[in-house]
Amino acid sequence: MVRRGAWTLGRPPGHGDRTVSAGQFVLRHLGRLTAFETSADLTAKFLVLPPGELTPLLGNRAVTGSADSAEVRLLTALTDMIHTTVADLGPAGVEAAQATLVELAKAVAKGRFDDVEPRLAPALAQAAKDLADPELSPAMLARELNVSVRTLHRAFAVVGEQVSTYIRHRRLHEAKLALTAPSGRLSISELAAHWQFADSSHFTRAFKKHFGRTPTDYARSTEAALLPPNRHPSAHEPAVSG
Repeated sequence: MVRRGAWTLGRPPGHGDRTVSAGQFVLRHLGRLTAFETSADLTAKFLVLPPGELTPLLGNRAVTGSADSAEVRLLTALTDMIHTTVADLGPAGVEAAQATLVELAKAVAKGRFDDVEPRLAPALAQAAKDLADPELSPAMLARELNVSVRTLHRAFAVVGEQVSTYIRHRRLHEAKLALTAPSGRLSISELAAHWQFADSSHFTRAFKKHFGRTPTDYARSTEAALLPPNRHPSAHEPAVSG
């Protein structure tokens, strides 16, 4: 999966070389040492998988496409999850992780997600969480990940969450980040509208319930924490309110 630059992979004699540019991926069976060239600025992720179940599916063909496709995003999300947890996995966990990677590689090869494969649910839920957009909704997430809304709900249920709860918390989290933006800060009403809350009162109640303080209180406390010590109100300089 090429992020920057280009990677040129040798092909069988008479078939020419294949160049994978930034934003693309290639999935193929190598089988033996293959010549390749890279650009000086190459940034890429290489994933080596056991060929047993993939070789019959691929044969001699190479599958290429956008690295931003739903299936490849799922595969990337899962590899990142495994990277952070593999040291703590037991033998059964390692075997399950490997099997799940293979299943997702099959999805990349077929260009579709196998929505009856339960081992893919954690990766699907994580890929959904990697998306941030004011239009967050079950339908939007399902569309971006190329799955049905039912499959999305089932994946979140497997990891013990509800899609609607996740979306509400994600919107609140993004709004909280916006309150601490150094410039171009939106008003409470603008934030409520931007992150799809019914109105500023509904947003304020939801924010306070989740974070324990109102958006205004949180913004003020953040501003106070960022002020230099000599700018904080002192006993001889009353704070200005209004």
